[in-house]
Amino acid sequence: MGAGMSIPAVWRGLLDLVAPRRCAACDEVLGPKEEAFCEGCAPLLDPGERVGSGLSAFVYGGPMAEAVRRLKYGRRTELASPLGALLAARAIELAGEVDAVVPVPLHATRLRRRGFNQAALLARPVARALAVPLVTSELRRLRDTPPQAGLDAAGRLKNVRGAFVALRAPAARVLLVDDVRTTGATLAECAEALTIAGAERVLTLVLAGAELEG
Repeated sequence: MGAGMSIPAVWRGLLDLVAPRRCAACDEVLGPKEEAFCEGCAPLLDPGERVGSGLSAFVYGGPMAEAVRRLKYGRRTELASPLGALLAARAIELAGEVDAVVPVPLHATRLRRRGFNQAALLARPVARALAVPLVTSELRRLRDTPPQAGLDAAGRLKNVRGAFVALRAPAARVLLVDDVRTTGATLAECAEALTIAGAERVLTLVLAGAELEG
């Protein structure tokens, strides 16, 4: 072992030789100091913003949109780790404001079909970063609603109306996590269900959010 090289660094170097880390958007091999996105894609990422109770880590578009599509529909679950790390880094600004992290749930039928819930994968490192519990059992989706993609704002609201129920509030202050926020209809329905169940405050965090108009 070379002087000054730690064991974790050695293992990471070996892993990169066997299975190189690749850009979440374009599959370019990542350099030692690159995380999730390559030097070509990283500059194209736009940081998201916090508006009221909602925070988005990035704007939905470009390389981030491609990364989300690969994770969600391409079954590239290995991307959940680097993308989750980026989300957790942004979530740090919410430290002290939440007592539990809750991912937006999939209906059991879709979960079986897809094999994973991308929101839950992304929420895990967020809960670790905030040192609060990850709660996946209290918020449930009652209907296997059609995908929101392709629906207008009114259609999205109608599609998820009454689609969620919380068995109980997992904490007084809850952080609701999802991969993407477009109109916010899904997050609003989930937040309402948690509030009805007794949550005093619900914040929302997404990896990528559509730019807000106005």
